Amino acid sequence: MLGRAFTSVIWGLVADRYGRKPVILIGTASVVVFNTLFGLSLNFWMAIITRFCLGSFNGLLGPIKAYAMETFRDEYQGLALSAVSTAWGIGLIIGPAIGGFLAQPATQYPSLFSQDSIFGKFPFFLPCFAISVFAFLVTIISLWIPETLHNHKYDDDDESFDPLKDLSHDPESNKVVERNEKSSLLNNWPLISSIIVYCIFSLHDMAYTEIFSLWANSPRKYGGLGYSTADVGSVLAFSGFGLLIFQLSLYSYAERLLGPIIVTRISGTLAMVILSCYPLIAKLSGLALTLAVNSASVAKNVLSTSAITGLFILQNNAVRQDQRGAANGIAMTAMSLFKAIGPAAAGIIFSWSEKRQDAAFFPGTQMVFFILNVVLALGVLLTFKPFLAETQH
Repeated sequence: MLGRAFTSVIWGLVADRYGRKPVILIGTASVVVFNTLFGLSLNFWMAIITRFCLGSFNGLLGPIKAYAMETFRDEYQGLALSAVSTAWGIGLIIGPAIGGFLAQPATQYPSLFSQDSIFGKFPFFLPCFAISVFAFLVTIISLWIPETLHNHKYDDDDESFDPLKDLSHDPESNKVVERNEKSSLLNNWPLISSIIVYCIFSLHDMAYTEIFSLWANSPRKYGGLGYSTADVGSVLAFSGFGLLIFQLSLYSYAERLLGPIIVTRISGTLAMVILSCYPLIAKLSGLALTLAVNSASVAKNVLSTSAITGLFILQNNAVRQDQRGAANGIAMTAMSLFKAIGPAAAGIIFSWSEKRQDAAFFPGTQMVFFILNVVLALGVLLTFKPFLAETQH
């Protein structure tokens, strides 16, 4: 996340100047290289450096959002960005699931993997290698995707724009100069306000992702579920499937009916209700626990992704097409800083909560979910005027 924070704006500017496709290809190829090296890390610092390089070279998400907006007609842009945020959400869910199933294969599957093999010497290489193979296939497929930067490059032009030709006509000269001067993105309040709200929701999302696995894996006596890593992987895989079904079938209808701000607001509010139920879910057992935790996980991830998608739409509607790469780069930089804080802060809070099982005020994991709800409540509060502004078309 720190590496991505340093380079996202640069990759956004590159995407605006040279096209979305080159940045997409560099991003997916960087996963192949640096993710493989991460799995082969010999020490802590090699792991840190390979992750930093992966973030630095992977300016993928910003140009992908711009690409989605440019591929779909206006009335389907909710579906376009829903596809992007669904892919992101499923990645956050399926990634840890793959890790749970494939990590330490020589220990988990001794009949298939020897302790003397590369998978025994590097116990976390197999999940990294599996992701790298997938990223390699994506890179090959992406060679055939069309470039979209040229689509509707100037919104008010019917033909290609020639500044010298247009300047020869006095009535048009002011319009041309105004069009050529890129308005400062940092002075664009609809963009900046949506990015700030996006950062709050992203911080919550990363913290929740970290805490859910810790909570599910934690012993029952500490308020957890006592699940194995494979059990957690199963819940996350089921959540990913539920998220895919909802986002690609129902989200675009909800967005067209209610608008992105209302969808984000409702999603955040309902997610707070679900999070409040998590400490109660931990008191269940057997089939009731399985049904409750899977249902809550699906609902929570659907709501989080719906809120993020609404903010994606607001950000991309706030700028011209030739500024979308840079705008999404700014959003990625800010979001990466918040997401860098999320997992570390979540881990610290979770460890602290396990030491206060007998506290009078929100004992144990109740405090963790209370803090998550406070962050979420702040995000929902900021979706109201006068803070959040929406660009009028």
